[in-house]
Amino acid sequence: MIFNNPSDICEFYINEVIKQGDTVVDATVGNGNDTLKLSNAVGENGLVYGFDIQEQAIEAAKKQNYKYSNVIFLNHSHADMDKYIIGEVSAVIFNLGYLPGGDHNISTKYETTVSALEKAMKLLAPGGTVITVIYRGGDSGFEECDGVVEYIRGIDYKRFNVLLFDYISRPKNPPMVCVIQKK
Repeated sequence: MIFNNPSDICEFYINEVIKQGDTVVDATVGNGNDTLKLSNAVGENGLVYGFDIQEQAIEAAKKQNYKYSNVIFLNHSHADMDKYIIGEVSAVIFNLGYLPGGDHNISTKYETTVSALEKAMKLLAPGGTVITVIYRGGDSGFEECDGVVEYIRGIDYKRFNVLLFDYISRPKNPPMVCVIQKK
């Protein structure tokens, strides 16, 4: 498979890691595109938890064409996922930054993102994966990117494999994708 963009990387891992009946998390629902992919991947017997702090995002996601009724939308921070999820999950997806077409003053922040990543890793089943698309540039993207990359560099390699995909030859600060897999 050729990874032309971050969505290709996410799709690859969704197809490789997630099975019918799994429980997964969309930590940043946004417009619901990843939520829909996750819903289809886990099927009617699976479960998707979708978090977003903006009601506008939750409403946009609900307008997606869901084949199953397997999504629980939570108008809460991804940093609170441990308060809502019981048991292990096979995958967690983050798309950092702000809601496409939304208010740029409302975006993910380094502190809550790192807290959410820590909680996501604790929820993972063995072989489970956290996929994080890190947007840099613009408003607060550079600061969050630097902090998240510094954090992931310190993750215990004995417990997790950590990969960082970076389109280093592309101009204009392209997004990076971090994949954290529990051993």
